[in-house]
Amino acid sequence: MRFASHEDYFLTVLPAVRPLLESIQQRVELLLPEATRCISYNMPAFRNKKRAFFYFAAFKHHIGVYPPVSGNAEFIYKLTPYMGPKGNLSFSLNVPLPIDLICQVSIALYQQYDI
Repeated sequence: MRFASHEDYFLTVLPAVRPLLESIQQRVELLLPEATRCISYNMPAFRNKKRAFFYFAAFKHHIGVYPPVSGNAEFIYKLTPYMGPKGNLSFSLNVPLPIDLICQVSIALYQQYDI
């Protein structure tokens, strides 16, 4: 299945997870009003100018955030508990979603990919 919008994607996830994705979407839009919604790699994403810089998706046991943050060692260290082997972030659905931290990631990625 190919998704045409964030909303199309959100309709395919468990009802309990949908508000978490919507919350991420709303907060990123508030923080980065110049970013636009898109679907990239068949998942919800935001683009800055022509390049997607922040991707997020729901999985069975977690919400993933991509790509890895780079360039800020102190912030990367703060993200260590959530990092997978390739540096992508994984936020368990069994604990409260650290939405403020995810928002910081969106800002860091926006700055990282500001071209």
